[in-house]
Amino acid sequence: MSNSQMTPRRILIFGSAMHIWSDLVFALLIPLLPAIKDSLGLTYAEVGLLRSTHSGATAVLQVPAGFLAEYFGEFWMLVTGNLWASAGLIGMGISNGFWLLFVFAIIGGLGGGTQHPLASSMVSRAYNDSGRSAAVGTVNFSGDLGKMIAPALGGTLLIIFGWGGTMFYIGAAGIFLMLVTAAFNRNLNMGRPKPNVTTLSSGDVLGESTQNQAFISLSFIGALDNATRTGVLVFLPFILVGHGMGTGEISTALFLLFSGGAAGKYVCGWLDGKIGTVNIIWITKGMTAVFVVLSLYTPYLLIWPLVLVMGVGLNGTSSALYATVAKFVPTSRRGRYYGFFYTTNEIGTIGAPLLYGFVADAFGLVRSTYVMGLVTFAILPLSLRLRKYLSNDVL
Repeated sequence: MSNSQMTPRRILIFGSAMHIWSDLVFALLIPLLPAIKDSLGLTYAEVGLLRSTHSGATAVLQVPAGFLAEYFGEFWMLVTGNLWASAGLIGMGISNGFWLLFVFAIIGGLGGGTQHPLASSMVSRAYNDSGRSAAVGTVNFSGDLGKMIAPALGGTLLIIFGWGGTMFYIGAAGIFLMLVTAAFNRNLNMGRPKPNVTTLSSGDVLGESTQNQAFISLSFIGALDNATRTGVLVFLPFILVGHGMGTGEISTALFLLFSGGAAGKYVCGWLDGKIGTVNIIWITKGMTAVFVVLSLYTPYLLIWPLVLVMGVGLNGTSSALYATVAKFVPTSRRGRYYGFFYTTNEIGTIGAPLLYGFVADAFGLVRSTYVMGLVTFAILPLSLRLRKYLSNDVL
């Protein structure tokens, strides 16, 4: 591999392409959930468990992937992870019962463990000198392009092939695309990170240094942010069913939600360097807390702009959080720290659908949505703790 071939822009394009496919694979389940629920006769709790399992399994290998990337680099692990996740999707597609679907959701989910920490690490390394927040925001935004494609593609294929066939064919396409990508490794492989001992002292231990205290606070906020995002994604389709929407309308609404989310990620990545992380959190999560409750009562004609704007707040926060991780950790260890960050975030991904599913089964979907709004609002005061760690940030 020639280092002259490794331009930041090329790395950004590769990381973004991997993120598009990974998020498409994991978002594909969402528009299929109502059909799966009806086909297999599932409860809301089982629907939540299925989503939690598929997304939550990504947490298992995120930290090991971060450590391994320090020795092997990110390229091969990103390609292998997407191959793995696509193969899991094929397994889910051929499942004829809940428990087999559950097992393949775990298997496929494990493959997603490489994507978020390693793409963020790779891009933050490529843009270490300048433009890091915008670059990380861009690779984060690219994932929402996959999320935008998923409901439209999934909704269309669902009508033709059913939910099983949809998963099977998308998974097969993923395997083909990753094999093609592997053939271009000489032009895209950045190699492993170079040792760097100047960013943080070598004696820093997680939980003891100021930087790591900040990292822990940021990770806790990230977990709550993920809880909100996952909870809304899982249960919004059922709220829309309550508005009398069918499969096509729900897919369109999810497309608008992801479109707003994509715009939010891109804009918030850019704004992070302008107005500061804490201000981004207050704007985006305050907006989300209000809109998630309003979605219960909004008239049919107004639900469309509401979900579009709600998507901005729902997903925009993450770009600021992901870029802020790099402010607290050394360049050579970003893979592992991003692994830690995304793994702790998965606590929210796993827990939220289960919690909100049980509340919905016991007390109804409306009360579950109110709980979701309260948890989202709790992020605002918690984020104020970050101010003392971001003395050089725009506050």
